[in-house]
Amino acid sequence: MTKLRAISLYTGAGGLDLGFEAAGFETAVALEIDARCVATLRANRSWSVIDRDISLVSTAELLEAGDLTVSEADVLIGGPPCQPFSKSGFWAHGEARRLEDPRAGTLAAYMRVLEEALPRAFLLENVEGLGFRGKDEGLELIRTALQRINAAHGSRYTASIAVLNAADYGVPQLRRRLFVIGARDGAAFEFPMATHVDPALADPADNRPRYRTAWDAIHDIEPHDPSLEPKGKWARLLPSIPEGQNYLWHTERGGGEPLFGWRRRYWSFLLKLAKAQPAWTLQAQPGPATGPFHWSSRRLSMREMARLQTFPDDFSVIGGVAD
Repeated sequence: MTKLRAISLYTGAGGLDLGFEAAGFETAVALEIDARCVATLRANRSWSVIDRDISLVSTAELLEAGDLTVSEADVLIGGPPCQPFSKSGFWAHGEARRLEDPRAGTLAAYMRVLEEALPRAFLLENVEGLGFRGKDEGLELIRTALQRINAAHGSRYTASIAVLNAADYGVPQLRRRLFVIGARDGAAFEFPMATHVDPALADPADNRPRYRTAWDAIHDIEPHDPSLEPKGKWARLLPSIPEGQNYLWHTERGGGEPLFGWRRRYWSFLLKLAKAQPAWTLQAQPGPATGPFHWSSRRLSMREMARLQTFPDDFSVIGGVAD
């Protein structure tokens, strides 16, 4: 049976592509600028990979590299870099710059490739903040672009939009992301029902599996790596924070010492995993005090992070823990 073919933008280490691979697709061409991610992709798959800035790559070059013609690709997939719309960006800079951030141009670039490649369908994934009420200019950019594409090419792309939590689908991590999905023929997309349920909220009659926990995913990994020991001025506090807690333990309302003001820090500051719960969202580019940390008061290893992201164990990640 012929596999469905995907064009992948902002491929990263290939996580989204592996999901599509499991669903019967193959990545015809991937585009990724980060050299460490490109090395990881090439070490694990034989996909055609273009390792340049998307603003310098024409859609014609993408199609040629994937041995595709206009309208032949089955799907365009990708998650344009999310920093302009992220909550962590708000905490770091006082506000999320959104479309004013130069990196938000990656969203327009995705729509440019969509218009010029005209795949049968597309999937765009981003942080939940892309669609916050009153701050949804990113979604408006997408809707406006789809209207323009349809008028110019006779397509019927529409945007089916939903925020999904990965834990609801068997991933051992609480990770909420916004998905925008559309088909060239205008068919509406019906998002799948959750396959797993939060045990704290589940109806006793609901026989679906309960959330997978951090323990389920990583209990059998015992790295002996001195580099995983916490560093920085707050490292000594980690052992005093119970699993599943963060810096709020050391406030007047917590059970520890009143060292911090209530909700004066970002929620992932000194955050530790709990064995009986899914992992908290893994952070990109974390600082030395940014969790989640292992319940044994150390940083997570590469393989543990890969497990929590559901990368298979035979998938090699090139580089160190930070990479």
